[in-house]
Amino acid sequence: MPDNRRFLLKRRPDGAPAEQDFDLVTEDTPALNDGEFLIRNHYASLDPAIRGWMDDAESYMPPIPLGAPVRATTIGVVEDSKADGFEKGQWVMGLNGIEEYSVGTLGGFTQPIDPAMVPEVTNFLSLFGAVGMTAYFGLFEVCKPGKGDTVLVSGAAGAVGSIVGQLAKIHGCRTVGIAGGPEKCARLKDRYGFDAVIDYRGKDVDALSKAIGEAAPDGVDVIFENVGGDILDAGLNNINRHARIGLCGLISEYNSDAVGARNIWQLIVHRASITGLLVADYVERFGEGAQAMAPWAADGRIKIDEHIDEGIENAYDAFMRLFSGSNQGKMILKLA
Repeated sequence: MPDNRRFLLKRRPDGAPAEQDFDLVTEDTPALNDGEFLIRNHYASLDPAIRGWMDDAESYMPPIPLGAPVRATTIGVVEDSKADGFEKGQWVMGLNGIEEYSVGTLGGFTQPIDPAMVPEVTNFLSLFGAVGMTAYFGLFEVCKPGKGDTVLVSGAAGAVGSIVGQLAKIHGCRTVGIAGGPEKCARLKDRYGFDAVIDYRGKDVDALSKAIGEAAPDGVDVIFENVGGDILDAGLNNINRHARIGLCGLISEYNSDAVGARNIWQLIVHRASITGLLVADYVERFGEGAQAMAPWAADGRIKIDEHIDEGIENAYDAFMRLFSGSNQGKMILKLA
């Protein structure tokens, strides 16, 4: 059996993850039992949610055990199999670990995929994976925008936010995106077609509220929230009556003890609603989302951007790009 390099969680991070919180080890790949198959992972999806799984706290998934590989969605190829339905050479996707080889089991999360269905196999980790489905179902099922509505997207240059903005434009909405830095703000307009953009850097809540008001003079009907904190507070200052807020993420709060949004009084004032969204609720409908978005990707109305770093030895640096904002598209680590 081949050697297996694995990126392990050594200790639980206190605030921003430190390199010392992880170990890169080389271990033997275990022999297979009946009903198991060996996956050589080619790519791992790096997502902000992974940071939450590192904490020993109640969540929608159990914490990553100390000494276990950091959990991530991976795509790879079956190297060996003692499981019916999984054959050597078959491409698969599942929730495994940041490791070169994973053992899958019948009835687990890993399922076969067909690379011929997408332009690049990595698209299963972006538009045609959890990222794209979060954007699609979060926008249309949770936020329910109407044509002509103004949709405010925080973290708009990120993997989910950029797709949300493009979907909202296709749906006939006016889109306002919030991102950090002139380069990302320019990409929102020039590549993703946002109608207005706001650079949050250097702005407090009052300045952000004013900037949103100028970008959305008729108010905001939908907020697709990825950041939280001051940015959500500023958005709430500009909502219209019966606005819908889809709470997808709170990346500004994952590595700190910062107080979250304090302006929720506006939900009462405007009879608005805020709803948490989790893509796991829509797994059985992923085919529906893919079927809807595939033609838009094919004709260029949805741009797919992926940032791929190479080498499991670079897992920590690649993961931390999510919090520094230095990635340009969906963050993916190439393992093989």
